[in-house]
Amino acid sequence: MLRALKTFFKNKMVSNEPKPSSEAYDLWSDSYDVQPGNLMLDLDEIIFTALLQKVELKDKVIADIGCGTGRHWPKLYAKSPAILRGYDVSEGMLKKLKSKFPAAITSQITDNKLLDTATSSLDCIISTLTIAHIKDLEETIAAWARVLKPGGDIILTDFHPDALVKGGKRTFRHEDKQMSVINFVHSLHIIKDVCKKHGLEVIEQEERYVDDTVRSYYENQDAMHVYNQFKGMAIIYGLHLKKQHVTE
Repeated sequence: MLRALKTFFKNKMVSNEPKPSSEAYDLWSDSYDVQPGNLMLDLDEIIFTALLQKVELKDKVIADIGCGTGRHWPKLYAKSPAILRGYDVSEGMLKKLKSKFPAAITSQITDNKLLDTATSSLDCIISTLTIAHIKDLEETIAAWARVLKPGGDIILTDFHPDALVKGGKRTFRHEDKQMSVINFVHSLHIIKDVCKKHGLEVIEQEERYVDDTVRSYYENQDAMHVYNQFKGMAIIYGLHLKKQHVTE
């Protein structure tokens, strides 16, 4: 996907102002699952799969926050959870998920507080390629910590803030127009500090870089100038967090 690679790494001008995630993903929902050769989705798959292997989900209650079309749901269902529930701001993405998994339990998010989710009711929270769409990180992490059981797990992945700081954009094509999605930059240091404040301990951290392991993506898209410009830069990260047990 040459257009996506060039746009993400070159801060290419887009045809309009960045759209809020709810509006953007409604537009993107019809084509989101058809993105062969998308570097970020492929790296997310690698990182998420590696982190997921360390988490026991059999008979557990899972929330996928920013679930989109349910890209990771086959892997989650394969681990035999008791309940898997999807949360997303985009009605279009949730409709696409329901078309793939008709029995899916879903909720459209209107704020960060998860007020319809009971305290200490979840065993695991999944959130992939989502956190940079959330402006109020503190409110969001506080809500996640509230609904997660002590000892519960969070698997989090997203575009690396270092790339976003340098002008990276999340973009897509819709009706022959190039669209971008609003992102908010939360440094990894800030994310981990906020998580720690709310009793969430980092168990494992993963990062991937523009290096020889992804060189073929750029070669296949005739984008070696982009590769050479950004070689060595982190472009995606993943975190496994665990909610600490309260001690007297």
